[in-house]
Amino acid sequence: MRTLVQLSDLHFGRVDPELLAPLRTLVHTLAPDVVVVSGDLTQRARSEQFEAARAWLDSLPRPQVIVPGNHDIPLYDVVRRFVLPLERYKRYITDDLEPTYVDDEIAVLGVNTARSLTFKDGRVNQGQMARLRARLTELDPALTRVIVTHHPFDLPQDYDKGDLVERAPMAMQVFAQCGVDVLLAGHLHTSLAGNTAARYQISEYAALVVQAGTATSTRGRGEVNSFNVLRIEPERVEVDRYGWDVVEKVFRPTATDTFFRTGNVWAPHTDGMLAAGI
Repeated sequence: MRTLVQLSDLHFGRVDPELLAPLRTLVHTLAPDVVVVSGDLTQRARSEQFEAARAWLDSLPRPQVIVPGNHDIPLYDVVRRFVLPLERYKRYITDDLEPTYVDDEIAVLGVNTARSLTFKDGRVNQGQMARLRARLTELDPALTRVIVTHHPFDLPQDYDKGDLVERAPMAMQVFAQCGVDVLLAGHLHTSLAGNTAARYQISEYAALVVQAGTATSTRGRGEVNSFNVLRIEPERVEVDRYGWDVVEKVFRPTATDTFFRTGNVWAPHTDGMLAAGI
């Protein structure tokens, strides 16, 4: 089993500083095999915000797989936005926009969905998918395959489909062909654990989708600050959601969802599975 901690939407420049030390302590206590940060490390992509994000990330366990979000591209500095959109991200965080972590049980691969030409939306392109396919093809088929993006491939109920990654159907075909198991994303500041079966009706394939809320931002959008812990086995993934207790000033487990894989289909645990001894 591997333990993965998913943090998202840190938004340094607009963080609640009260959360930083308790979150850091808890992440160390969880002893993850890998820490994932699914984008929006900063609020406005300013140097001092990246410096603060970098310092805090350096206090967390490694290895780390980090991808940028739309807030990590300058908004008001138009020249930098279109000429050097991720220059500060590369300088302070990492110049690897396709980070990878692989061990003998899991493979975690990052994909950059942040773009200069949109203010908040995300996109993938054919070149990225070709490179991702090549990377996935080289992996041991027994590994559980996890993709990390900032923008989501699926959505909670009542969200407009415009919030999806552009060209998502193209990417989902690649994921299906390459046996991708888990899709991690942020962006919405809303938590979700489910599968892709309803939105993408691909024969004999459904990936597990895990959406993270904002770990440290003051912009909760109706949810408390939260993050996810995934405990990954070859045919079973447990997703624990930790939420901020505003009274006790600690992060506590607030929900657990368990998913099982049959062939290339991930589905939530049901009472029928329990009765069958699964």
